[in-house]
Amino acid sequence: METLCVFNRTRESFLCLRAVEALRMPSACSSWAKPAREDGILLMRSPGIFTVGGPFPVDRIYLDRDNRVIQLIEHLDPLQIVPVRCQYSSVLDVRIRTIYSSCTRVGDELLICFPEEVRMQWEDLQGQGSWTRKEGVPCSKACSKE
Repeated sequence: METLCVFNRTRESFLCLRAVEALRMPSACSSWAKPAREDGILLMRSPGIFTVGGPFPVDRIYLDRDNRVIQLIEHLDPLQIVPVRCQYSSVLDVRIRTIYSSCTRVGDELLICFPEEVRMQWEDLQGQGSWTRKEGVPCSKACSKE
């Protein structure tokens, strides 16, 4: 199974360094468990008007075709039912508190790529001068400014 990295280009923060891709949403009857070493699962679109939490709590991020965040669900508990209010192309399930710690918001653009491509993207960001570290500003204060 190939590993993917997920980087929030808007907030300049990583969400996952070891995510795996699943081709479909697991059914309620399937024995689906999160791989122990991975910190995220990228799922392809599934028809439906609601979502049900899996066997463990996650933060869920709904993405459009351009990998822009269109809906966020923080701490989706097992068997919790939540309505989906958006048209999405894929879903990223990550460890709980990832949305908060990365300051991810609706409208953010995510970069989803293989680890080998991260270095090239990182060099592009540095070349553009867009990577500027905000020294001494904790995430909660940085997020609240917007």
